[in-house]
Amino acid sequence: MSLPTTMRAVEISQAGGPDVLRLCTRPVPVPRADEIVIKVAYAGVNRPDALQRAGLYNPPAGASDLPGLEAAGEVVAVGASVSMWAVGNQVCALLPGGGYAEYVATPAAHALSVPTGLSLEQAACLPETFFTVWSNVFERGGLQAGERLLVHGGSSGIGTTAIQLARAFGARVFATAGSDEKCAACLDLGAERAINYRNEDFVDVMKGEGGANLILDMVGGDYIPRNVRALAMEGRLVNIAFLQGSKAELNFAAVMMRRLTLTGSTLRPQSDAQKARIAEALRAKVWPLIASGRVAPVIDSRYALADASAAHAHMESGAHIGKIVLEI
Repeated sequence: MSLPTTMRAVEISQAGGPDVLRLCTRPVPVPRADEIVIKVAYAGVNRPDALQRAGLYNPPAGASDLPGLEAAGEVVAVGASVSMWAVGNQVCALLPGGGYAEYVATPAAHALSVPTGLSLEQAACLPETFFTVWSNVFERGGLQAGERLLVHGGSSGIGTTAIQLARAFGARVFATAGSDEKCAACLDLGAERAINYRNEDFVDVMKGEGGANLILDMVGGDYIPRNVRALAMEGRLVNIAFLQGSKAELNFAAVMMRRLTLTGSTLRPQSDAQKARIAEALRAKVWPLIASGRVAPVIDSRYALADASAAHAHMESGAHIGKIVLEI
């Protein structure tokens, strides 16, 4: 297949707010030996995109400077050493960057087939959140059936994914959210208790349940010492973001006395080999759940590529429930 030499994309003109995103023309990427090029149908919009736009989350060396960490579409070119994909395959993929464009290159091992029964729009919502949730909740956090998981930001893309996966693997799920509507969405997805943080204290709620065995937190700030108080004996706290800041004062005596584990991770800087390993785990253990309909992405809204600024503004308003996508 003959590809065009240029494409439409959205670039970050300078560090700043949503208005710094602008349409541009860029060369169509050429795959390296271990890469595929995808003609993008839809791209997911995620918090790290906004951090990159604000100048707070630089892409790793060698990655595209364009935002966009996940996409779905059709494979249109394969690198010389790629055997797992062929031109014409429909895939979704975790990207090192560059998703806000008509074409994107990514390591072939970071792509997954579009699950049976899902549209490309739905599939574009999978990689960033499912890679993040699987690696942090199940691998790093070690969630087991029967344990109590507290998910902060339960109505976010990460939150809606974590609730569903944890329930599918037999955990008891609790979630925090900022409105009755968002709490209702968490309950619909399988949380047994949704805590409106504007009028309830999640520490009191979790203590009443015996404490959380695992907490997935993207808030940080003053949530960090409160999370420690909400954990059960030998509980684990996994931080994946810090919407309220990454610094807190903490009495580590509680960590010692109750044998707690505090950990966390970011996805984008991890090695290609590590991301490929997560992709294999998802293919084996999670993709069948999606194909069977037990787990599905929650889509809040869709924007045209040219309206990426509006998509970012909507995400940063906090009004969304689930994922925001760009239609390319």
